[in-house]
Amino acid sequence: MTRKAVKGSVIADLLTKNPIDDYEALDFEFPDEHINVISSNAKGQDDVWEIYFNEAVNLSGNGIGAVLVSLEGKHFPIVVKLKFDCANNVAVYEACMSGLQVAIEIKIRKLEVYGDSALIIYQVKKEWQIREPTLILYQKYLLELIKEFKEISFTHLSRDKN
Repeated sequence: MTRKAVKGSVIADLLTKNPIDDYEALDFEFPDEHINVISSNAKGQDDVWEIYFNEAVNLSGNGIGAVLVSLEGKHFPIVVKLKFDCANNVAVYEACMSGLQVAIEIKIRKLEVYGDSALIIYQVKKEWQIREPTLILYQKYLLELIKEFKEISFTHLSRDKN
């Protein structure tokens, strides 16, 4: 038997020897579903929102994430598992683009963008040139997304502040 099978059988044995008498099935209804919904008619659309983005590229897969922060300090997470292999820089572009797409969808007009990738931030600001050909299309698409905002700024953060 493998170790995993032994561990699993120990847990199963423990549960069968110690049954719960007053067991109730879990209720899978989520009464506060509205909490995870952002209304497109939200007040303060002209307020300045913040977005923080990041990526994770490792052996277990590629993922991206962003957090939209309203003026009131409410946090709206955006998490995506990428279904393709990519380099860190591609994943960072994907993270930033996903966050901007959500912001556009919910009609945010003013946005401050924060990320720990100096490469992406300074390429979008056109302060650094793109040397990697695969990133040119990402930059072009990101610049198209930027046009949807009334005001937008990009700020580089150190990794520990993102």
